[in-house]
Amino acid sequence: MVRQDCGSCHGLRLTGGLGPPLTRDVMAAQPLDSLVSVIFNGRPGTPMPGWKSMISEGDAVWIARQLQAGFPAEPSASQAAR
Repeated sequence: MVRQDCGSCHGLRLTGGLGPPLTRDVMAAQPLDSLVSVIFNGRPGTPMPGWKSMISEGDAVWIARQLQAGFPAEPSASQAAR
């Protein structure tokens, strides 16, 4: 979901696009509760939607923690075939 839905604005590699980058360096500097709030509630006046109709707050916490840790790279074609 993060790569597909978030990647449409934040870039498929999460390095930025319409939305800001979601790289480990940027996300690690943000307070966890702020990231969770943005994921769950969105940012009024911006294209960032809230996802509370699609995910739980626990899911938002998990996504925020993954982003802060450095979201795993996409598997290569050879890794995906294993």
